[in-house]
Amino acid sequence: MKSRILVIGSSNIDFVCRMPKVPAAGETLISDDSYAFVPGGKGANTAVAASRLGGDVVFCARVGNDSYGEQLSEKYRAEGIDTRFIVNDKASRTGLAVIMVEDGGHNRITVYPGANMNLCEKDIEAAFTTYPDALIMQFEISKDAVIAAAHRAIMNGTKVFLDCGAVTEDFPLEELGKLEVLSPNETETFTLTGITPNSSANCLRACVELMNRIECKYVVLKLGERGCFVYDGTHCHHIAPIDVGEPVDTTAAGDAFTAALTVRYMENGGDIIDACEFANAVGGYVVTKAGAMPSLPTTKELKDFLNSGEE
Repeated sequence: MKSRILVIGSSNIDFVCRMPKVPAAGETLISDDSYAFVPGGKGANTAVAASRLGGDVVFCARVGNDSYGEQLSEKYRAEGIDTRFIVNDKASRTGLAVIMVEDGGHNRITVYPGANMNLCEKDIEAAFTTYPDALIMQFEISKDAVIAAAHRAIMNGTKVFLDCGAVTEDFPLEELGKLEVLSPNETETFTLTGITPNSSANCLRACVELMNRIECKYVVLKLGERGCFVYDGTHCHHIAPIDVGEPVDTTAAGDAFTAALTVRYMENGGDIIDACEFANAVGGYVVTKAGAMPSLPTTKELKDFLNSGEE
């Protein structure tokens, strides 16, 4: 039987703008590249990624009482996700993310949370009636919602996988309780610790600092093109990335990494190294494609991708 994964997080419509470079202050840039409105949000990206990789996924979120909210809910249903706990918020608009993607694939993102910030404890309690085995969250919902969901998961014996996307330096990590995996990227690691994880020594220092603040079984640092770094409180491992050449678009790579890590970890009985190697492969696939959800692979697409790299 597949593990049930509850994702509690953001659901956005993404305005994706491709350009040679981000314009400087006061500069007007005319670009021949494309733009598009596509489904996004860290929570939604994670839910779709986990579902495409074979997870039994429940998504708890809030969308606005507008056409985008209806489109997004239908999109998630088409992905095989349980959408019973997506609330139509009458008071707010659907969240919006403006994503500027430069040549070379690097992005800059501004998020307007909208209905995401109204996700509340009542919504969370309802979603836990599905008896999930694992919970995935990020920080594009309110502080109170993140803390309430973590506490409910721990009370129920549900493993908590916390991706640090959109975390702020003042978030009280100490209030969350025991996590299974805490996973920041390089920027988020610096935000939380003041340490830039640009070497093995600094990665270890950052992991120790994080474990001093919050009880968790593993810290997994996402290092982009350098792979990831795993620490269990005693031992550390650097796991190399797969070689995919020049990235096209890094949007959603971190979301997909966390989804893949969780799905594999729950499948393999808690082998964190195997789960991270799998997550590296999924993240590598994602950066070779444009867009957030369009870049998230199915199990077959990932297998074909990895086989093509071996030839």
